[in-house]
This record gives sequence, structure tokens and C-alpha cells, in this order.
Amino acid sequence: MDLQKLCLVITVTAVISLVCYPSSVTAGDIVHDDNLAPKKPGCENDFVLVKVQTWVDGVEDAEFVGVGARFGTTIVSKEKNANQIRLTLSDPLDCCSAPKHKLDGDVIMVHRGHCKFTTKANNAEAAGASALLIINNQKELYKMVCEPDETDLDIHIPAVMLPQDAGSSLEKMLLTNSSVSVQLYSPRRPLVDIAEVFLWLMAVGTILCASYWSAWSAREAAIEQDKLLKDAVDEIPNEKAVGFSTVVDINTTSAVLFVVIASCFLVILYKLMSYWFIELLVVLFCIGGVEGLQTCLVALLSRWFKHAGESYIKVPFFGPLSYLTLAVAPFCIAFAVVWAVYRTVSFAWIGQDILGIALIITVLQIVHVPNLKVGTVLLSCAFLYDIFWVFVSKKVFHESVMIVVARGDRSGEDGIPMLLKIPRLFDPWGGYSIIGFGDILLPGLLIAFSLRYDWLATKSLRAGYFPWAMLAYGLGLLVTYVALNLMDGHGQPALLYIVPFTLGTFLALGKKRGDLRVLWTQGEPETPCSHVRLQHSEELD
Repeated sequence: MDLQKLCLVITVTAVISLVCYPSSVTAGDIVHDDNLAPKKPGCENDFVLVKVQTWVDGVEDAEFVGVGARFGTTIVSKEKNANQIRLTLSDPLDCCSAPKHKLDGDVIMVHRGHCKFTTKANNAEAAGASALLIINNQKELYKMVCEPDETDLDIHIPAVMLPQDAGSSLEKMLLTNSSVSVQLYSPRRPLVDIAEVFLWLMAVGTILCASYWSAWSAREAAIEQDKLLKDAVDEIPNEKAVGFSTVVDINTTSAVLFVVIASCFLVILYKLMSYWFIELLVVLFCIGGVEGLQTCLVALLSRWFKHAGESYIKVPFFGPLSYLTLAVAPFCIAFAVVWAVYRTVSFAWIGQDILGIALIITVLQIVHVPNLKVGTVLLSCAFLYDIFWVFVSKKVFHESVMIVVARGDRSGEDGIPMLLKIPRLFDPWGGYSIIGFGDILLPGLLIAFSLRYDWLATKSLRAGYFPWAMLAYGLGLLVTYVALNLMDGHGQPALLYIVPFTLGTFLALGKKRGDLRVLWTQGEPETPCSHVRLQHSEELD
């Protein structure tokens, strides 16, 4: 394996460990399940995110995000209807007993403490507060519900939970400034955000381009091999030496090991997540992105600069490289370096997506699923992997390992770079819609295989498997986004929906058409060997 392939394999391992989920980045994750505390009179509000805009000495300052309580009055949705009200720190801090000073319609900020949320709200209202801000003792947000046996629920002020870091910032403002005021409102999210539509198109379009490139390369290699066999019957070349030198075929063992290694890598990321480790991932991503972007550009430009693409020079450490590759490489390296340096700016997502898409297309060109059996094993393992690390890992680690790693909660940064992301431009809450590379790569391996089979079997578009596989993937990803919105924005394991749609469609269609045995074992149509036909014709002569 040469250096370029080695870099890609290392990067892909990091990518697959973050099969991930589509989600939107917000100011905190709501971690409390309220299934055991159903709505009842006085405690029947819907949970909504609340913006807390601050002013320090009359100057607009930071904005924080919290979650409204099940009890109390509802919060206005429009900013123009929300008043600026003075913020006061509670005394005692937890407000589990009546505040020592009367409040003149102030917003009171309290610590979470050990008493009921409704007790704090009743005490604050009795003291004259107009709203209650409760600071959580953790980074996450917490849904404030009512106890099953509570009856004192006649609360007429809104209550909002803020994460711990927001509370620390507000306390610092109150202690170092003479006047702090806040404005509370809860703007409504659009039913469908355009960012999710574009993210869906990016994922489907990436697989579409990669599949056609993979199928075209496979067909060209098959034609070249057939010509060599016909030209030299006595010198039959090794199949792996003709046209497939740059292709890596996965087998069932490597498919299982791939997911196992990805799990180990994910745990390492979880345990060692820090600023320097994110920086290491950025370097790794840039190496893979440079290789991917270079491969894609060389493939495109070689149609116009054929001579430069076919003329090679031996470079120490890297081996033989074409002149076109040497010309393109500086641009690709510069592009990745500029993105890495400025990746925190608002438009850096464009560079990240370009590098990511180029990497995915290149991997789908190089790594092949040879048959349906290997594809089934790979996707089934990834299906279980996704479910375990998003949902089941909560039982072992007390938090979702996949979500923590993808968000970069312990790194002090915005998360790992192995994601496609688009800003939610029309969402008043901002943030990004994201999807992990693995949610494109793993199904893409099977879909690219379907098009290679269709072309080698000379199937028409209607009679082929590729259109149905693409349709199934698109529907699976669409269902994922529907589930994401129904689950209040919680991260969803996309392969939970994509794998049944894509793999199920392929298996059912192969069974119905009678091709399942060939697809499962051989992965390519049965064709008579060219040199056997030639030898038979010579015997007749």
C-alpha cells in the first residue's frame, strides 16, 4: 500500500468512527426525559427554547439560550413584544425559601439547589418577580417538569432553565456592573429549514457523482482487460494487475474489523477529547482532504491536459507522480491550510464541505464492495454500531458517546471536522445542520456497487438496481430528517433509517428478479471468458 492510500485509510477510519447523525447545533442538549411526568392542569406548557438577550449598563451584550418550564406562563414568541427587565440575583441563591428583599417586577436568577422547581417559582412570584431564571448545575439543559403529586401549580410567571456556563457569565455581569437587564422571548422555528434540503441534496449528489465515477472506471478497466486478453491469448495478465491497481476490495472479515476498529477509535476520541486532540483531527482531515481534492481535480483536468496527466516523474518518498498531480498539489495544500487557519470564521463551512465531499468521492472510487454479501455485513455492523454509540452507550457512559464526540463538548471547540455542515440561515436560532461522513460513505459503497453491476450487466436504467438504491437512500435520509424534527432536534443515528431502506430494497429487488445468488456471491454478471472463446475458435480452424 503506497503513502497516499495509507493516508486515506487512516482518515477513513476516523471518518467511520463518526458515522454520526444529522442534527442541528444549539446552545445545549436537553437531556431530561419527561415520559413519567405527563401534562396536567397548571403544568402543560410545551417545551420551547428561549432566548435570553442581555444589556449591561444599557449596552446590548451576550445572548444565551435556555428552555422553558412545563409550568408557569408561556413566553412571547416575537422579540418586539418582549420587554427589557432588570435582572437580580436571588438571596438566598437557591430561592428554596422566600427572598430576603422584595422585587419590583425584576427577573430573578436562582441556582438549581435541592428543592422543587415549582417551589422556587412560587417563592419568586410571591416576592414580586416577573420571571424566573434557574441556573443548572451542569452544561446541559434540563426539562423542568412537575412532580406527580404536586398541587400548588397556580404559577403566573415564566420559568426558564439556563446551562451552567450561561449562569456563570450572568453572575459575573451582575457582580461587575451596576445594571444588567434581560429580554426573554421564544421565536418559532420554521417547519422545514432550507439547510436540511441542501444537506440532503449534497449527500445524494455526492453518492451520485462517486457512483458514476466508480462505474465508469470499472467499465474502462473491464474493456482494457478484455482487449489485452484478445490481443495475447498466451500471455493472460493477472486480473488484479489490469485496471484495478488503485482499487481496494473489502471482504467480510475486514468489514467486521473495520467497525470494531472504528468503535475503538471512537472510545479513544471520547476519552482523550481535548483541544489538542481536535487539532490532531483537523490535521488528519486536511491530509485526507488534500488527497481527495487532488484526486478529483486531476481526474477532471486530465481530460483537457491529457499529456500532463500521463507523463510521470519519480518523486522521493511519494513514488511516481504525474506532472498534472504536481501542478495541482500546491493549490490543494494551500486550500486545506487556509481552511484550517480560518476554520472558525462564519463561512469556513464551505471549505470544510468541499474538502469533505472530495474525500468521500475519492474513497468511494478507491474502496469497493465486491458483492452484496460483503455490503450486507458492512451495513449491518454499521447499523448496530450507530444504534449502540448513540443510544445504548448512555447506559454505560451516562451520556451518548457519539453525540459528545461529534459536538466536541470536552474540547472547547465546535466539534470534529469530519462532518458536512450548512448554516441554518432561516432559523432564528442559527446553528448548523450536519451529517456525518459515514452516513454517506457506508451506504455509498453499496450504491456504487449497484451501478457497477448494472453497467457490467448492460442493464437499462429501468431494469437496473442503481435507481432504486439511490431512491431508497434518499427516502431513508428524508425519514431521518423527519424523525429529527419530531424528536425536538435530538441527534438521530441516520443509519437506523438509511440501512433498512437501502439494503432492504436491494435484497428484495434482487430476490424478485432472480439475481440474488449472483449479486450475493460474485458481484458481477456471469460472462464467458474471452481467452476460452479464442482458444475454441483456434481449435476449430
